This record gives sequence, C-alpha cells and structure tokens, in this order.
Amino acid sequence: MAWSKEMPANPVVAVAGATGAVGREMLVCLEKLNFPASEVRLLASARSAGQKIPFAGCGQVPAGELTVQEMTEESFQGVDIALFSAGASISKKFRQAVVDAGAVMIDNSSAFRVDDDVPLVVPEVNAHDLAWHSGVIANPNCTTIQMVVALEPLRALGHIDRIVVSSYQSASGAGAKGMAELEDQIGKALAGQDFEPAAFAHQIAFNCIPHIDVFMEDGYTKEEWKMVVETKKIMGDPLVKVAPTCVRVPVLRCHSESINLEFDRPVDVEEAKKALANGVHVVLEDDPASNVYPMPALHAGSFDTFVGRVRRDPTVSGDRGLALWVVADQLLRGAALNAVMIAQELLPKA
Repeated sequence: MAWSKEMPANPVVAVAGATGAVGREMLVCLEKLNFPASEVRLLASARSAGQKIPFAGCGQVPAGELTVQEMTEESFQGVDIALFSAGASISKKFRQAVVDAGAVMIDNSSAFRVDDDVPLVVPEVNAHDLAWHSGVIANPNCTTIQMVVALEPLRALGHIDRIVVSSYQSASGAGAKGMAELEDQIGKALAGQDFEPAAFAHQIAFNCIPHIDVFMEDGYTKEEWKMVVETKKIMGDPLVKVAPTCVRVPVLRCHSESINLEFDRPVDVEEAKKALANGVHVVLEDDPASNVYPMPALHAGSFDTFVGRVRRDPTVSGDRGLALWVVADQLLRGAALNAVMIAQELLPKA
C-alpha cells in the first residue's frame, strides 16, 4: 500500500549515521540546499553520543552546533524524514521503528534496493516511482547513480540496448577508513615502510584493485551485480544489458566511469553532446583539443555529474555506438545529495 501520510512543508529530519563520511555529507547537502527543515536530529551509535558537529543551518534550523544522540527505536518519534547511512544491518533493525513513527526512511545502504516493494530512486530519472513508496525509499549504489544521471539525457535519442562500463572507484567509496588507509599507505610507501592492508584486500597506494565487495559464483563481484540490477530497476527497463567491471583506484574522492553504449538506432555524436549539455545536473566537459575532460581531482565537492570524451564507438555497427567518460563525487552525487534530493521530492508541491 502506498504511503498516504502528508509531508509537512517544514519536516523534522533525522540523519542516522551522522558521524560517518556520508552522514556528514548529508549535513552539507541540507545546508547547501537550504532544506526547509524545522529540526535536524543527529543519530549515531552510543559511542558517538554527545559529539558536537558544526552546522551552517537550513530552513528553520539556525547555524551552530548539533549534538549527536544515541539512536534507539524511540529516536524517530516526531521525525518526518529519516536519512539513513549507517549500514544495511542497522537499516533493517530500525526500519519498523521508523515506519511505525510515521517517518519516511531514505536508506543509503544495500538493505532494500532490490525489494519489490521499495522504490529505488534517482530523482532525475525516476522520481515518479516515489508515488508508490510505503515508508521506505532506497538510495542506489554510487556507481549506478552517476551512470544513470549521465545516460538519462541520451535515452531520448533511442533505446539503450547494451551498456559496457568500467568504474574507477575512489578510496572514499569504502568510507572514512578507506580514505585514511590510502593516505597512510602513500606516506609509508614513499618512506619505504611496511604496512598491512585493512580496508581493502590489497595495497591501495599506487595500485588498482579489480575487486569491490565479494565475488559471486559467476565471477562478477557484488558491486558489479548491483550495477546490473539497479540500472534495470531505476530505468524501468528489464531488457537493457549491463556488463560492468568495478576497480578501486588510489584516488581520495570522486568515481570515474568509462562507458560504451549500444543503441537500437543510429546516434549522432553531436546530437548526443547537445543532449548531455542540456541534461539535468549534467555538465558536458568535452574539448580534447584543449585537454578538457572530467577528472576526479577537479570535481571533489561538486553536486553535478561531468561527462566528456563523447565519441563514436566504431565496434558497434550502423553508427549505433557511443563511448563516454563520466566523473562525479560519489559521497555527494552518488550518496548524500541523491538522498536529500529524494527528500526534496517528498515535500508538498506549491
């Protein structure tokens, strides 16, 4: 049954997992978008309770410091929107408490993404799916989000039959511990010191690891599997074929993706560039003659998805193939920002 409770114009917002990398970015998004909250409530584990986090303010919440509270089942009383980035097990544990309190859970974990009764939403692509949520909305995987945002303008040019994507995913995809391990290993490697990997399966400094999440029986990783099933669900297209390879690279922040597309009809490269340039929250950076193309070092902290290197894929017959390069800050565009944008979509329309 679809959610029938009316969202107030100035909702009470809870951030569950507020001290984590994505939780902190959720606060940044609330600030920068001036989300019309009447209260922002920070929730985390007992060991983080009492911690104070600076907040620039949003809506009716003044600038100052917010105090982290221990998350319990009673924490959601009076909450309208609960932004969750605390891990799948925590989301599953608190789902019923959130819904019973009358709040809507927007969950950044993998807990509910493939559940038939939970919409998986990227607002630029399928905001219409919010109409059938029943108290829980899933935030997709970061690699999937930036890809479908980039592809959405191109879908007007024809049906995308096949996607071959290789991701170059930054250390921050593994959270604060991933970034800390990269920085620590770089220093120790340059100093000739020994170290043992902890956040990753292998050394991440000066290395590329073609292994994100666990391997499955078919030889693909779970991260790659997520890209397949989530793309189909978000695009509402069970026929699109997706072949991903996900690689961890020694970049602190921003994921990059090399994408090859096969359409059902001929696609003109200049028309594709025009469509991308007019895309929602898409920025075309494509001037190879001047060495202009998206790079992660340029776009950390940005809300947009950047696309460049748009060109013909000559291996697809009939001028039906395109190749492109996509970069986005996965902590923002691929996680926190998408969640807050979903929350914006839930607000009453003027």
